[in-house]
Amino acid sequence: MQRAIKVTVNGKEYEREVEPRMLLVHFLREELGLTGTHIGCETTVCGACTVMLEGHTVKSCTVLAVQANGKNLETIESVASDGDLHPIQEGFWNEHGLQCGFCTPGMIMSVKQLLGDNPNPSRDEIRHAIEGNLCRCTGYQHIVKSVESAAKAMVQE
Repeated sequence: MQRAIKVTVNGKEYEREVEPRMLLVHFLREELGLTGTHIGCETTVCGACTVMLEGHTVKSCTVLAVQANGKNLETIESVASDGDLHPIQEGFWNEHGLQCGFCTPGMIMSVKQLLGDNPNPSRDEIRHAIEGNLCRCTGYQHIVKSVESAAKAMVQE
C-alpha cells in the first residue's frame, strides 16, 4: 500500500506516492532523479548517501522516505549556486580532496554541516566530522586540507 508524502528538496516541493519501506536514498535517486547522492554500502558505514534533513546530516540509506514527510532536505545538487562552485567544492578541487569522487557528495554534505556549526574547526574536529564518511582513494590528508581551505574561504566571504 503506497503512502503519500510531501517533501521539500533543495527548495522545491515534491509530492509522491511511495512504498512505506522505500529508503530515502532510493526516493531521491529514483523518484526525483537526484543522482548526486550515491548508494554505497546501504548499512550506514560508508557515508556516500549523506544528505541534510532539517539541517542535520543523515545517511539516507537508513531513513525511510516516509520519515521525511513534511520535512526539508538538502542534497549535493543544492551546494553549487548558479553554476559557481561552493567554497567547500572549491576547497576539494584546489587541495585534491577527491580522486574517484564516489565519496565526495556525502563528504561535502558532512563538511557543510561542520562548517555551518563551526567555521574554524581544528584538524581533529575535521577528522571527527568526516569519520562517518569512508574514502578509499585519498588517505584523508587532502580532504582535511580541503576543509581547512574551505573554512578560510568561507570566513573571508
